[in-house]
Amino acid sequence: MGLLAEQLGVRTPSLYKHVDGQEDLYRRIATLALNEAADAVGGAVQGYAGRDALAAAAHAFRAFVLAHPGRYAATIGIEPTGPHDPLATASRRLLDSFTAVLRGYEIAENAENAETTEIVEIAEPDVDHALRTLRSLCHGFATLQSANAFQWSADTDESFEWLITFADRGLRAT
Repeated sequence: MGLLAEQLGVRTPSLYKHVDGQEDLYRRIATLALNEAADAVGGAVQGYAGRDALAAAAHAFRAFVLAHPGRYAATIGIEPTGPHDPLATASRRLLDSFTAVLRGYEIAENAENAETTEIVEIAEPDVDHALRTLRSLCHGFATLQSANAFQWSADTDESFEWLITFADRGLRAT
């Protein structure tokens, strides 16, 4: 907190007028990042279905992670304190955007009527598996790319298109 106060040009006690400590600060950063990612992905998928929606969501998510790797990193491993926690609401918004993508595939046929009470509780088990798969694919690629881990000759944009095609084929096959 002292380093943050120094970077902001304020005294450390002044920070505590706005946040309750380091954990609160991390939660607020994670909530901000999840809301920003949800805005990006949700806006990108509007008016699209199927592969087009998948591609729009994947590109928006990847762009967010590449533009804000630190913010995105803050979202990993932090758990909501309950269903009304702003972090839970932001997480649900991002999941809802990816669930909207799945509506273009048979896998999400029954998910529209499912009642959700917690951030990952979805009545249709295949939708849950599909969401985890999409998150793993997009998260893995974007975080590896943001860490400059793709240093061989193949173009990363072409590889990402390959990933989208791979995911689309997999979702169509389920």
